[in-house]
Amino acid sequence: MNLKSDGPVQPLMREISRLNPMQTAFIESALRDLTADELQALESYLGFCKECGVETPYLAQCYDLIVRDTLREQVYFMRHKRYRYSTYAEVANSVYLNPEYMQKYMHGLALTSYFWPQHVALRRRFMKALPKERSGHYLEIGPGHGVYFMNAMRSSRFDSFEGVDISPKSIELTRKILTSGHFGRFENYNLLCQDFLTEKTSRDQYDAIVMGEVLEHVEQPEAFLRKISSLARPDAFIWITTVINAPAVDHLALFESDAALEKIVAQAGLSVREKLLIPYVGQTVANSLEKRLPMNIGLVLAK
Repeated sequence: MNLKSDGPVQPLMREISRLNPMQTAFIESALRDLTADELQALESYLGFCKECGVETPYLAQCYDLIVRDTLREQVYFMRHKRYRYSTYAEVANSVYLNPEYMQKYMHGLALTSYFWPQHVALRRRFMKALPKERSGHYLEIGPGHGVYFMNAMRSSRFDSFEGVDISPKSIELTRKILTSGHFGRFENYNLLCQDFLTEKTSRDQYDAIVMGEVLEHVEQPEAFLRKISSLARPDAFIWITTVINAPAVDHLALFESDAALEKIVAQAGLSVREKLLIPYVGQTVANSLEKRLPMNIGLVLAK
């Protein structure tokens, strides 16, 4: 994929390379695999950031934060065979309730959805699986940076959209991307800053429930899945993504295999309709499991 010489991507690549030269070839390879539409979406996101006063050097720092924090936690995991933290209380103040860190964290994660092949594959599967013509009510748990939530609103015809996130900064960023006008006009949405597990959503049931990269961040993953099951209509579209043996600064629930995760899904009263299991870059699923290397997984679930 050829990048525009006057576009926003090349300056970002140069700044990331300056901060972390080991990322240069990796990102260049990832960008070559993007479609024209995906590259345009990345450019649109960078344009949106610039309009919000988020400049290229800062975005490069956001991405570098994700890379370095993840590497540090991977070293810890390989040494101790467990994640560093296991309770929300241990990470709440330093991550979710820390506005400065969360802003960097969310922008960095948004960039990984274009720079990391695993995240690209998950986004593609989500957009393919999402029912485009269904009506009813859409719920997203943990919209984070808001990009998935915004894309769901652009690509589907649900009557209402609701996002629930425990982080005030995440709700702020999601609201900002929807009200910016940069990606279109959005109506019929509601954003709630609250704990999904302990507080009530605005409706008793939903026709679509999406939870991307949240399950590994909670102390009680089965309880989260049980609540999703209780909120889903019998024919609801349910999309869940999480990680296996993938440490991060705020990952609490460790899933050691896809089989272990699917056991929890079944205990919560849900079944797996479709599965996308993505091994570590350059490895097979079997090797990734044997070596306890990070993997990503996306599931379409049914009641």
